[in-house]
Amino acid sequence: MAAMKPVTRLKRADPVLAALIERTPEKHLDNTDAERPDDHYGSLLRTITGQQLSVKAAAKIYQRVLDFFGGEVPTPQQILDADPDELKAAGGLSRAKTNYLRSLAEHVISGELELHRLNELPDDEVIAELVAVKGLGVWSAHMFLIFHLSREDVLPTGDLGIRKAMMIEYGLDELPSHPEMVELAEPWRPYRTLACLYLWASIDATPEA
Repeated sequence: MAAMKPVTRLKRADPVLAALIERTPEKHLDNTDAERPDDHYGSLLRTITGQQLSVKAAAKIYQRVLDFFGGEVPTPQQILDADPDELKAAGGLSRAKTNYLRSLAEHVISGELELHRLNELPDDEVIAELVAVKGLGVWSAHMFLIFHLSREDVLPTGDLGIRKAMMIEYGLDELPSHPEMVELAEPWRPYRTLACLYLWASIDATPEA
């Protein structure tokens, strides 16, 4: 007997989500980013440079950082060797983001953040590893799990787009709280990531991770 497809399981588990899935073409779930680095360090570096920016602005800032380092993703040591003020000015970064890039580099070089282990760790341990780096919060860790590690059962309760979509789809009077989101999403296990892709698509708000 063939295993049930994730989308079929979601539709059977939640009638509200089933209606959303039915009216959302699968092509709208395409969130691939050809410019995003394949390696863990490069992905996290881009995450930091693009925080709190539009997709277009994030791509521009990231490219300026690469240009500062000769068009290549800088190594952690290159980040630390660079003059912070020059990197800040050339990349169009805030002072905080410049410090966050240095924090990431320091954690990688010191071995506090063992990037090669992230593929093997469960989601909660990946989050714990990442939030130890200044500038990487739980939301950034969730985005890393979803868009870089392709984990299947992530619920980013801190994402405004998901909260808005839930409020609309489930007819709530206000944005749902963390506990409310967890409760609503319980039937989606173990495919909460896929459900979230549909929710983002419903309001055209896939985040720049």
